[in-house]
Amino acid sequence: MSNNHFLPFSLPLIENDEIEEVVETLRSGWITTGPKTKKFEEEFRKYIGCKHVIAVNSCTAALHLALEAIGLRERDEVITSPMTFAATAEVIRYFNAKPVFVDIDSTTMNIDPEKIEDYLSSCMNSHSSLPKAIIPVHYAGYPCDMDRIFQIAERYNLRVIEDAAHALPSFYKGKLVGTMGDLTCFSFYATKNITTAEGGMIATDNDEWAERMRIMSLHGISKDAWKRYTAEGNWYYEIIAPGYKYNLTDIAAALGIAQLKKIDALWKRRTQIADMYNGAFKRLPELDGPLGGEDEEQMRHSWHLYVIRLNLQRLQIDRNRFIEELKRKGIGTSVHFIPLHMHPYYRETYGYESDDFPVAYETFKRIISLPIYPKMTDIDVERVIEAVTDTVKSNRK
Repeated sequence: MSNNHFLPFSLPLIENDEIEEVVETLRSGWITTGPKTKKFEEEFRKYIGCKHVIAVNSCTAALHLALEAIGLRERDEVITSPMTFAATAEVIRYFNAKPVFVDIDSTTMNIDPEKIEDYLSSCMNSHSSLPKAIIPVHYAGYPCDMDRIFQIAERYNLRVIEDAAHALPSFYKGKLVGTMGDLTCFSFYATKNITTAEGGMIATDNDEWAERMRIMSLHGISKDAWKRYTAEGNWYYEIIAPGYKYNLTDIAAALGIAQLKKIDALWKRRTQIADMYNGAFKRLPELDGPLGGEDEEQMRHSWHLYVIRLNLQRLQIDRNRFIEELKRKGIGTSVHFIPLHMHPYYRETYGYESDDFPVAYETFKRIISLPIYPKMTDIDVERVIEAVTDTVKSNRK
């Protein structure tokens, strides 16, 4: 099989539909937040099936606005997973509040509800203040144990803000992620299942929070600020809060409109690739594949990531060397993630050690994210399978 080109870890699938939608926007003369953004919001709202959605320029912005809407304050605590990207915890720090990490489940790699319960029980026993919220992260696109998380949140009066950056379109027990929690935040970054290059969306059924997030997403200006330059708008506006510059542009929304029409087809292609990987790798005891594919109607994996875990006791090389071997064979990979508690900022600010969250730490040392995106051909997938299989066979103990 030819390895004469490097297969990138991820590439967006941009076709004529996306190009024509963007060109139409450019020709319209309205390129920042306007009618295309409103159209994208409405079509996304219908797809998800919730009452309100607010388009913003990143999932980071979405998480920040969600925390502001629930009234997070300085010194409040928010529980989340260390196995996530920088944004999940850094938005908590924007308020000078504290991210409280709890360990992950070794099978799903999602936040462990038992560890959430343990932390909250310790707060009660020590008569400490309870956290304000939980941010569960649907790692790689496989849903967290939301029934258990909602039960805990209700018992301790906590808000649930879902980090669904990976989870479009994921289902939990037949319910689409985005229709369950208090607020749900999505990402449309370049690598995501649908993309606007940079962008995000917040979903909620709460009228008050939705109104607050709309206002705060554009400088704290009351009402539909973008309309002030239209025939139906008015030059007069009022700033009612110190807001942010988090609006999504119509150019970006145009990409989103075209991508959203293909979302199920894009997911099906990712699923086909995951099935090919699953079939090939189940024969290799040197690695474990991800959960997913068992019951797609009840627990649908979005397959944003396909993460293998090396059984290092069966191999002569470590994870880093394995990645280098795949790179030498022309295969791009990544690692999702270096747990947040291992990074200098969190070590120095909170005194964390690597093994403070042992499951996350041990999992990190074993994981590799393989390419999985609709632009891949079957030949590309076979190249990845061959490279992984050859690397395993060459380095077995």
